[in-house]
Amino acid sequence: MSGAPTPIATPTVRTILGDVPADQLGVTSIHEAILSVLPGAQYAFDLTLDRVEIFDTLEVKLNEFKAAGGGTLVDATGQFHGRDLRLLEALSRATGVHIVASTGQGPESMLGGYFLTPQTNPPTPWPAEKWAALFAAEVSEGMVVPRVERRGAAGLIATAVTRRGATATDIELLRGAARAAQQTGVAVSFLCGSDALGELEFVLAEGLAADRIVVGSVDRLGADGLAQKLAERGAYVAIDHIGTEGRHEGNLGDTEYLTDAERVALVAELATTGHADKVLLASSATGAAFGHPTTEVAFAHVLSSFVPALTAAGVDDDTVRQILVTNPAVLLAVR
Repeated sequence: MSGAPTPIATPTVRTILGDVPADQLGVTSIHEAILSVLPGAQYAFDLTLDRVEIFDTLEVKLNEFKAAGGGTLVDATGQFHGRDLRLLEALSRATGVHIVASTGQGPESMLGGYFLTPQTNPPTPWPAEKWAALFAAEVSEGMVVPRVERRGAAGLIATAVTRRGATATDIELLRGAARAAQQTGVAVSFLCGSDALGELEFVLAEGLAADRIVVGSVDRLGADGLAQKLAERGAYVAIDHIGTEGRHEGNLGDTEYLTDAERVALVAELATTGHADKVLLASSATGAAFGHPTTEVAFAHVLSSFVPALTAAGVDDDTVRQILVTNPAVLLAVR
């Protein structure tokens, strides 16, 4: 006697307001910063963080994103760069935009003193297992507010590598992020340093599948062929500074970026060589920033300006949908 067929579970994504079916995310921007506060800036005498004003500003920008066709925005700021869970909850409810919040830290220069204080003899960086436990708890138990209360679960583990080259702490962060991803089923995203392929290998060495990894910041000037090589290795590549061209002074240092026209050519090349299923787009836009310079790129820029340029370059609608809708849904689904 045969039983009833076992229903197939629908893949879900962890958003700030709870789990959402992956096929309901819609157009997704994979790497943005809704609110970015340089650690310590909240205590500066010359800065005022007016929560009402911040909310009003961000609500307008998220509504513009939604009006342009956006459905989901990934806030990739991690734990201690201004992440405000109650603010994200309120913004998601007010605008209808799904927000995927992240756990994670890095690079080394952006860590608080506690995480850099040697706690062993001889001194060693925080080990991967400690980072893994810290990040995994924010996915499985909820993100901290700021340290005791836990609220919504993180839907992504995000870190970054020092631009001039990975430090010992950066490597432990990558390894810890990979372990936490394996424990919880969410993906890992990291902004690459000077050796993206080598940095990817540290994550892969922990046993995490390549299709659970996003390598970001590959649209920097001088990264010729890098996106292709990463995609061939099986990882997702994030063209994630769309709208920022030439030299940019950011909170991770000065960087030279491609032009949007060069980014269009890069995406078209990836699609032509069979890697459209590994491409993700974003602007690394900051809705509101305190304590560091930023650019005035809108969350809607990818949809309002870059996608029309892709279409004009001959990238077909199915490929655009693959990049904007299908790829992020597959990546962000918990598995």
